[in-house]
Amino acid sequence: MSGAQTSSPSADVAEGHINPQELTALAHGLHDNPFGVLGPQNRWLRVFVPGASKVAVLDPDGERTALTEQAQGLFIGRVPYAQAGDGSSYRLAIQWPAAEQITADPYAFGALLDDTTLQRLAQGAWREAGEALGAHLVEVDGVSGLRCAVWAPNARRVAVAGDFNGWDARRHGMRLRHAAGVWEIFIPGVRPGERYKFAITDRNGNQFMKADPMARRSEMAPATASIVDDPAPYTWSDEDWMHGRGARQSPDAPISIYEVHAGSWADCESGVCGWDQMADKLPGYARAMGFTHLELMPIMEHPFGGSWGYQPLGMFAPTARYGPPEAFARFIDRCHAAGIGVILDWVPAHFPDDAHGLAAFDGTSLYEYEDPREGYHPDWHTMVYNLGRNEVKAFMIASAMHWLRRFHIDGLRVDAVASMLYRDYSRQPGEWIPNRYGGRENLEAVQFLQELNDTVRAEVPDAIMVAEESTAWPGVTAPVSEGGLGFHYKWNMGWMHDTLRYLSQDPIHRRYHHHDITFGMVYAFSERFILPLSHDEVVHGKGSLLGKMPGDTQTRLANLRAYYGFMWAHPGKKLLFMGGELAQPTEWNHDATLNWNLLDHAGHLGIQRLVADLNRLYRDVPALHARDADPSGFAWTILDDQDNSVLAFLRTDGQQQMLVVSNFTPVTRHDYRIGVPRAGRWAERLNTDASHYGGSGQGNQGGAHTGDMAAHGQPQALSLTLPPLSTLFLMHEG
Repeated sequence: MSGAQTSSPSADVAEGHINPQELTALAHGLHDNPFGVLGPQNRWLRVFVPGASKVAVLDPDGERTALTEQAQGLFIGRVPYAQAGDGSSYRLAIQWPAAEQITADPYAFGALLDDTTLQRLAQGAWREAGEALGAHLVEVDGVSGLRCAVWAPNARRVAVAGDFNGWDARRHGMRLRHAAGVWEIFIPGVRPGERYKFAITDRNGNQFMKADPMARRSEMAPATASIVDDPAPYTWSDEDWMHGRGARQSPDAPISIYEVHAGSWADCESGVCGWDQMADKLPGYARAMGFTHLELMPIMEHPFGGSWGYQPLGMFAPTARYGPPEAFARFIDRCHAAGIGVILDWVPAHFPDDAHGLAAFDGTSLYEYEDPREGYHPDWHTMVYNLGRNEVKAFMIASAMHWLRRFHIDGLRVDAVASMLYRDYSRQPGEWIPNRYGGRENLEAVQFLQELNDTVRAEVPDAIMVAEESTAWPGVTAPVSEGGLGFHYKWNMGWMHDTLRYLSQDPIHRRYHHHDITFGMVYAFSERFILPLSHDEVVHGKGSLLGKMPGDTQTRLANLRAYYGFMWAHPGKKLLFMGGELAQPTEWNHDATLNWNLLDHAGHLGIQRLVADLNRLYRDVPALHARDADPSGFAWTILDDQDNSVLAFLRTDGQQQMLVVSNFTPVTRHDYRIGVPRAGRWAERLNTDASHYGGSGQGNQGGAHTGDMAAHGQPQALSLTLPPLSTLFLMHEG
């Protein structure tokens, strides 16, 4: 334009000042490249500290050079010795209203993540995701502080806000490493326990505060900030346990799991029972009851307690409800000292859409699928992880490895696997997108589960992975090399539903439903199974296990005793949700403690005694566990006596023989003949109708001898008294 005067850069800029546009961007927290204008810049130093009244620079000898305030919060000065990329070359003396702060300058430090790490992050390397991303207290150039890195490739700007900067999102804007879409910064002087979040500005200029996806510690809900974790490692004392746990968790080992919701197992005088208080009670109780493992419902940080942890957002943080991470480590250590393994429920299928969480993390569908036909879960109103993205897959595998390695967790039970495997899970036609071959299988989820399980087997070979998978998907526990998913065990949901349906029938009608109690053996060895009586069966109006049984109170107790006997004798590892050993008459309430007063009543105390004795028998007799996943360890003796609702089978480890007989009617059956393979005495090792358990006390006076007769295709036979609603265990003694 005629007569127009232009100058770029202006004289002020040449003297170290920045232009008004960039100053405005800094002042409003919109500058997307603060490392390009702050810190050492061509022998000039720029420091942006809104709210400070003065700033001076201290050289390595402690000499001060005062900086000049260009505008509110921006201080500048010529400082020749200030070196870009060397955070040890000077210090800042910042005068705040209440005190002076001596600190290193975040913008004096160079890039934190090397090119190889960035490349591997972009490729989806779980190890780099776990170690490089998130907030870590480290030392850089001899300066202690917080190294932050977050994956947000579509954000316009990302900053760290927290206790250390007055939650001022204008400060501590991060550097974008374009190769991986990762933003990073080193903040000197941050200490453990300080709170923080990421202030993320999307492409439209909208700013929102997000918790750190990789946070190792979080605030107590309903507060949502992440907390800087103490990097000091916990000193473990479970070396003996860790050396021997592989054998304790193998398919030929006795595994009996006590499933627990940490918040409602026990009541403490102080209110909520924390990890240290639980450590004084729970491991000892589980051991006294004969269980080999605890399974904790999800303890990852979750915003809504009513989800019982199944809608987690802190995939690396033990929930603050029960104490800090070190308290959780102490709890695990105490469990191992008591000889109890710990399995965690872990949820890679979905996450809630809380504003501070992963949903639309950088203003786009980053962790979730963008199309709601893939990315929205209709059952739980949650978001579905986009496991087709390398970075998301790495995030999830890093989470799994975090629990197994840092906290010495003995296994993970992967929740809702069926919802991951099928694209049409709980969706009507038109509400889902087929895979690239036109099928319903979620190929990305299959690949993720295979990589997850292969990684665990390679990195923590003595830990176990358990699938909660409710369909007939083939090869859940088959090796990945053979096309399987690679889990160690699978919950047998079909067995649970069938047998509970059978037991809920009035005994007079059970003859018409005999198939339900026996069908599980048709496929019992198609996978390595755990038989679960889990929390899912005692919530949402389903009542309690005791409540599912027909008849009056005594009859219900007898039914439950017979059912437990059948379950502990059946091939497969065992799982019982807390309260099942008390025969709670009402369904589980996560807001109340278990009703331990039930043990004042003989019938409920008898159930507890029975569960403990079943666990001990299962543990002590290899015939009941050594071939849980081997068809040679089981043989039907009586399969088809539906008219009497009686069944009998043999369990063996190749040497011992255990005969198990269940009578699912309230009728005592005298002189009931059962064929057996060996002559001699068969000792009655356990009788669920024993008076010690609250039963009628009928039985076989400790055992029975074979007669000179054949029956059921066997050369010998026993003539037994079958108590009403009972299960008997008889072991051959010769």
